[in-house]
Amino acid sequence: MDAQLSHTEMNAAREILQDYDPAQHALNHLEKHNGKVETAFEDLWNEKNGQPFMQQNKSLWQVTLKVLREELCGDEGFRGQLKDYTKNPGSSPLLTGLIISLVGVATAHGLPIDPAIATVIVLYILKIGLNIFCEYTEPSVGNSVTLAPGN
Repeated sequence: MDAQLSHTEMNAAREILQDYDPAQHALNHLEKHNGKVETAFEDLWNEKNGQPFMQQNKSLWQVTLKVLREELCGDEGFRGQLKDYTKNPGSSPLLTGLIISLVGVATAHGLPIDPAIATVIVLYILKIGLNIFCEYTEPSVGNSVTLAPGN
């Protein structure tokens, strides 16, 4: 799912998070890439961690979402924070808290995510919704590929 934030969504986030420098940095990258979440994520990752080793047919974005799905979709604390924010979508403290919470959950599970990268991920989850995120990123059962004869 190639999520893209509109200029309106980025401007709203910029205003809400105006006092949170990591978020402003993330939003600069989102604007640079016309709101394309995956591209901004990869750009921030490369800036922070260097070029990742790429596996065939797997992007760092996909792998990151898979790992986060395992942690976030069953985390009632994060889900509760997200619900609180959706009830009050203009709240800077609640949105900043979601970002910081994501950094904490990711770090606790060995995923080195800084607040700028977490901002991009939180904005992605807010755009598509946590339930869709959890269902969409769920690994499919029997994920095998059948090759045609001669391949």
